[in-house]
Amino acid sequence: MTTTEVGGLLRAWRQRRRLSQLELSSRAEVSGRHLSFVETGRSRPSPDMILRLAEHLDVPLRERDALLLAGGYAPRFASSAAPDGAVLASFRALLDAHMPYPAVLLDRYWDLVDANPGVAPFLAGCAAHLLEPPVNVVRLSLHPEGLAPRIVGAAAWRAQLLQQVAARADRTADPRLFALLEECRGYAIADGDAPAPPSGPVLELVVRADDGAPLRLFTVASEVLTPNDVTVDELHLETFLPADDETRRRLAEAGT
Repeated sequence: MTTTEVGGLLRAWRQRRRLSQLELSSRAEVSGRHLSFVETGRSRPSPDMILRLAEHLDVPLRERDALLLAGGYAPRFASSAAPDGAVLASFRALLDAHMPYPAVLLDRYWDLVDANPGVAPFLAGCAAHLLEPPVNVVRLSLHPEGLAPRIVGAAAWRAQLLQQVAARADRTADPRLFALLEECRGYAIADGDAPAPPSGPVLELVVRADDGAPLRLFTVASEVLTPNDVTVDELHLETFLPADDETRRRLAEAGT
């Protein structure tokens, strides 16, 4: 790794965030001349300088470690293949507390880490290959052999999900997320491919049950804010709540 490499990476993140050198230097309280020297490799940034710039560039924790490594420094943030047992137990308690309503714990790629039994009614009829671990809930929701045929207003739901994937791919510059976005954009949906973005801050998800009756829900996504753990930082909890009394009754009966 070289000074030029970390400088080039920082420049790429700045350009991705659509910031000029002047804007970034002002936000990070760094002289424009020094920032220019860092980006061109004429000056070697300290680890604290790398992290200060990364903070103002909203670089995810995993990529901050990559910047440190490119600068010749040790990573600062803990990382593991999976969250430890204590962390998963804490999330399991949240998932269980949300019963009888569905709730899922997802990683950076929308791969399923854990779920409560409330999700079971929504998996009925989905192709077996989509339910093999790791289950990707974006793929499962939009694939024609997944949940998509049972979603009422699938175009709006699809537009909202793809918007989220595109935003995270742009924020992280992760090739796997760009690949997921490209894959899911290629899926056809029952009610046409014209984008129909949500008209309000909350998008209702309407899924037809086995008997054809609609289950109306809205979803809330909660991120985990931790300053020093890459693996936990990339988790988020998605909880679904009934949008009407009939859905509340049906989900309560299914959970008993």
